[in-house]
Amino acid sequence: QVQLVESGGGLVQPGGSLRLSCAPSGSIVNIKSMGWYRQAPGKQRELVAVVTSDSTTDYADSVKGRFTISRDNAKNSVYLQMNSLKPEDTAVYYCNVRYYSAWPLKREYDYWGQGTQVTVSS
Repeated sequence: QVQLVESGGGLVQPGGSLRLSCAPSGSIVNIKSMGWYRQAPGKQRELVAVVTSDSTTDYADSVKGRFTISRDNAKNSVYLQMNSLKPEDTAVYYCNVRYYSAWPLKREYDYWGQGTQVTVSS
């Protein structure tokens, strides 16, 4: 019912910057965390950055110091500022929202964005 709409991907030269945005199409309650994952060709999907409901953040070692995750609680939106981009950052980036629901089962669930392509190349 709720979709995550991603934007901000594209082609950028090494050393450049991009800002990814993820906005839900509707309200999401009981959010536990929001994050960004990426998947490069031939590789497993990996966690890039995450921010939890208590505002703690965590980053993959490969992006520490270059990427910054932030969230807007009023909009339930999440952003990823990517600076000093490298060719190895090239991947499809996916927005993730983890939330708790009692229906149909009492457990945590995930929403996923459709993915946005980030290509870093000269």
